[in-house]
Amino acid sequence: MEESYLDESHLDETHQEITHCGFVAIVGRPNVGKSTLMNHILGQKLSITSRKPQTTRDQILGVKTEGSIQTIYVDTPGLHLGQQKAINRFMNKTATAALKDVDVVLFVIDAERWTDEDESVLQKVQYAQCPVVLVVNKVDNLDEKDELLPKLALLSEKMEFAQIVPISALRNKNLDRLENLVESYIPEGTQYYPEDQITNRSSRFLAAEIVREKITRQLGQEVPYEVAVQIEEFVYEENAIHISALILVERNGQKRILIGDKGEKIKLIGREARIDMENLFQHKVMLNTWVKVRSGWSDDERALASLGYQDN
Repeated sequence: MEESYLDESHLDETHQEITHCGFVAIVGRPNVGKSTLMNHILGQKLSITSRKPQTTRDQILGVKTEGSIQTIYVDTPGLHLGQQKAINRFMNKTATAALKDVDVVLFVIDAERWTDEDESVLQKVQYAQCPVVLVVNKVDNLDEKDELLPKLALLSEKMEFAQIVPISALRNKNLDRLENLVESYIPEGTQYYPEDQITNRSSRFLAAEIVREKITRQLGQEVPYEVAVQIEEFVYEENAIHISALILVERNGQKRILIGDKGEKIKLIGREARIDMENLFQHKVMLNTWVKVRSGWSDDERALASLGYQDN
């Protein structure tokens, strides 16, 4: 009996699911909760956080795929004024570049106050060629909830925002509404990343960021802004991942503070970093850390490039 074949290619096209994919820049001055917002949206800790300003230094993509919609969030360093070291110029340039070629901008501010740095960010986002959503974060910190509506009314006069959404990123308040709004702006298109991928960053980068977060949280104002972390070894073995982290500081006094009395501070930083790494990588981690002085690295373009702080 002669075999016959039915050409079903036209049926595949007819029933092929329409997908959406788009980029969302999260911008704002330092310490308004941009990284916390992205982590809660993704449901996983990806960007490091602390109470200290300028914790985020690099642009980090967080990918969330739900069915046919892939939303790529771009977490950025806080745009800031006044500091002119090379590392600060790099951070501001990185944040500003994120405003280009995105489909939505989330301009995050602190509900409690509007500053000159917020005003500076406003001057940049008003030229964005896409919808700008004003995200008013930390509304749970307002003493009187009646304060919110007058604040929102005043903010609406600053520019024609696509929407103004009050949230608490830390308390997960109103994030569903924000996500639904973002998804309404995501255009049709081919998805860039596999559905199980959550970032464009390497495991080495994430490991370095975790160590830097623990330093920032442990050392207050003493050291963090002149600290860099470089992963010199990242080796998967059957029973564990072996990671060696070099911590760079600019002065011998900073090295002594970081190591602490009888090495207790660096041991605590390493212990906390290892726990977070094991949660992220879902694998046992053997972490070694050591501290080295490299004078002036944060204001040296070549040193920054060698540490990975360079234009993409």
